[in-house]
Amino acid sequence: MNQLITNSENSNFFNHLTKLLLECKSFIFNVAFINYSGTQLLLNSLEDCEKRGVKGKILSSTYLDFTDPKALEKLSLFKNIEIKIFDSSKCGFHPKAYIFEFEDEYRVLLGSSNITASAFKTNIEWNIKIFSKKEKEFTKRILFEFQSLWEEAIRLNKEFLEEYKNHKEKEIKREFFYSSKPKINLMQKKALDRLTFFREKGEDKALVIAATGTGKTYLAAFDVATFKPKKMLFIVHRENILKKAKSTFETILEEASCGLLSGNHKQINSNYLFATIQSLSSCYESFKKDEFDYIIYDEAHHISSPSYTKVREYFKPKFQLGLTATPNRMDNSSIYELFDDNIAANIGLNEALKEDLVSSFHYYGIADIKAIDYQSIDIEDISKLAKLLMVNRRVEFIIEKMNFYGNSGKKRKVLGFCVSKEHALYMAEEFSKRGIEALSLTSEDSITKREEVLKRVEDDKDSLEVVFSVDIFNEGVDIPSINTILMLRPTNSSIVFIQQLGRGLRKYKDKEFLTVIDFIGNHKKSFLIALALCGNRVLDKESVKFSLLNNFANFQNTHIVIDEITKTRVLEQLDNENLSSFKYLKDNYMKFKLQLNNKIPMLEDYFEYKELISALPFIGESKSYVEFVNRVEEDKSIKTICKDEAFLKFSRFLDSMLPLRRVYEFAILKRVIQKGSCSFVEARSVVNKYLDNVEEQTIKHSFSYLNQNFFDISQKERFLKVVTLSKDKLELTDEAKAILKDQIKSEFLLNSINYGLLVYEEEFGSKDFKLPFLKPYEKYNMLEIALLSNFDKIHSSFRGSGFLKYKDDFFLFITLEKDKYSKASAYVNTFSSKDTFTFVSKPLMSQDKGDGYRLIDNKKQGVNLHIFVRKFSHVDKKVQKFSYLGLADCIEYNGNKPINTILKLRKELNDELFEEFTKVI
Repeated sequence: MNQLITNSENSNFFNHLTKLLLECKSFIFNVAFINYSGTQLLLNSLEDCEKRGVKGKILSSTYLDFTDPKALEKLSLFKNIEIKIFDSSKCGFHPKAYIFEFEDEYRVLLGSSNITASAFKTNIEWNIKIFSKKEKEFTKRILFEFQSLWEEAIRLNKEFLEEYKNHKEKEIKREFFYSSKPKINLMQKKALDRLTFFREKGEDKALVIAATGTGKTYLAAFDVATFKPKKMLFIVHRENILKKAKSTFETILEEASCGLLSGNHKQINSNYLFATIQSLSSCYESFKKDEFDYIIYDEAHHISSPSYTKVREYFKPKFQLGLTATPNRMDNSSIYELFDDNIAANIGLNEALKEDLVSSFHYYGIADIKAIDYQSIDIEDISKLAKLLMVNRRVEFIIEKMNFYGNSGKKRKVLGFCVSKEHALYMAEEFSKRGIEALSLTSEDSITKREEVLKRVEDDKDSLEVVFSVDIFNEGVDIPSINTILMLRPTNSSIVFIQQLGRGLRKYKDKEFLTVIDFIGNHKKSFLIALALCGNRVLDKESVKFSLLNNFANFQNTHIVIDEITKTRVLEQLDNENLSSFKYLKDNYMKFKLQLNNKIPMLEDYFEYKELISALPFIGESKSYVEFVNRVEEDKSIKTICKDEAFLKFSRFLDSMLPLRRVYEFAILKRVIQKGSCSFVEARSVVNKYLDNVEEQTIKHSFSYLNQNFFDISQKERFLKVVTLSKDKLELTDEAKAILKDQIKSEFLLNSINYGLLVYEEEFGSKDFKLPFLKPYEKYNMLEIALLSNFDKIHSSFRGSGFLKYKDDFFLFITLEKDKYSKASAYVNTFSSKDTFTFVSKPLMSQDKGDGYRLIDNKKQGVNLHIFVRKFSHVDKKVQKFSYLGLADCIEYNGNKPINTILKLRKELNDELFEEFTKVI
């Protein structure tokens, strides 16, 4: 029975703690800090544990520098105890847990007590003593959480202790973190591994895409340290970042000889040269073509411009790295192609937040004042919308909320996004009248004026606090110190919303977090707020509704609060809005096109904006992407190519495979299109670029698939036969050759292939998932599973309800929320925990023979049970895919025809998916 423990006259925390130490088989202490006073009290008990061979783990932290080095030194003398320290300089560490192992259970002291004498005996402390069997969910959870922290922590050693003691003795005011050198973050680690992979595969160039402030320059320096070039060239577009880049490299590469080549510097004899493109383009021929082993292009989206092109084509380095925040160019050239589609990293907002690469933000979605009735006008009518918003009561309401929520940092530094120039001017005037100094900036203001105004806002001593703008700060402007953003216009584009949010996410010394206050009206597109905040991480509105109802608890490093009025309105709109309708998709497409300065988006363009918009709904709506574009555009060249039915069949064939679930087909097809043919040996070489391990049987299966050996009659009618297979060699058909001669047709087709490969690399990496080639938590339909199992019959025959098999692999498909009118509604499948759920077999399955017998005894029978789950079969009339949860085993069963089973996953679900599958919306 659980027990509350306090420090009182009759009992105290210390007595419970020492008693458990004397009786347990092993122990774990997980505490924020350790003082010597508490350590001393434990010495006798710990010595007894050492004599009895009872092993322990102690995890503490550098949190607020409270931990005493003397205590750590004393504890390190015990040979039976492992000690690790969690570096809390980036993340607060505040647990207090004491975990003791017994024969068949764990006993846990959980509450408020750290290892100090006062916490043990005299402080007001509340702790609870919990008894939990080893198989219980609580036990598994607390041990799993501890192990995750343990693996991330630093092992206590003499070097660490010495550095920490010096820090404490000097009374440095900042919190201690181990090693003054910048550490490689998880994003950089993944990118560095990817760069190593590319070079091992013989690749000589790669591209890194990541937002400003996420550590691209440090990443480049870390990779140069690994590569160890004799000479390196770092090329920048703007001189103002040249010295900063050089300084970053000198921090990582202390022994390097670094120099500058710019208007004022000509240090060309340095081994590591940092140059502006303007200076380099006038003297690059004075260097040998192979002068530099490693060349880095900062702001690599400029690389196809004339000045960069002549430099790039002249030098012949061993490796080239591109760094950019915005890979899409408006001149239709492909930056991806220039780096051979080798993307080492593509870091979006969600990943940057998760890895603490940008500032955290606190978002408050507030219902606008009732006097503003957005439903009375068209919110696309800018002049009418501005007039509606320009009222004194709203100004006062905005100021009231801004004052109420406050800001991080001493001075309020605010960027307010308005609907028009008139609206921005009005807001600046009204704020100033009320004693809050404000200015407006529009596209009509010079760059010099903009820089002057922003400099004033950033200056803590200047009285200017607020800048109101229209769209000029949506992207490409770095304003690190902004600590408050006001969203003062209705959101009608999730992309623009996130770009505006991003203006305040740069980390800054005095900014702990960004405050975002969004005034959400009763317009018909309020639901776009939820879609923008969710991003493209989910493609169905049920998941969006789950996130909204769960207060976006699964979002890292953010706090999102939406008031109940707005939440109710958004949920109603999501229920009524069909996110798959042509009208909705057309509007989404047009918003995206506007983002690209009215350039018709090609599929590769969606790659940069992967978190905000997906091309897949457009393909699903119109069979192929070009057919959707043809429906929404009036462009004559598009209309012309879409009259060619063979071209459309070619497009449908490629787009039907998006998103790629294995890379073989597109890697091989790209080779065939470029060279006219591809042999079996050549296929191994081209696929090897993408995977750690290439399976010969899968190459053969891919050749057969591309040859349409596994297509049914309807597929052969719907898709063009692009290649023919003869003697282990694929060749382009004459019809495909003729289509590819047309430049516009060829561009659309190659874009499909390149987009598929780019997204595949990002989603799957180079990992070999063996056969069947299934990645945990990825979504699949049955046709895709047939492909990934190397199914050697017509793939459309691989379908059924609930159960399919191929050789020793059983595939179990579970829909949790059944249509009450369907036959399947009689079979209820539910999760009882993160790794245990019920499954009802097909009606005629028997325990005594065949598939039923193999199902209930799968381990002994050598059968792999692959589990696929979805919550709903359809959303907005669109069939939903199944999430792959990995392998499971049957642990209980009863009944016959059908058999009722209880299955246990070999790896339990993560919190997010478990809640989504079990929470009632």
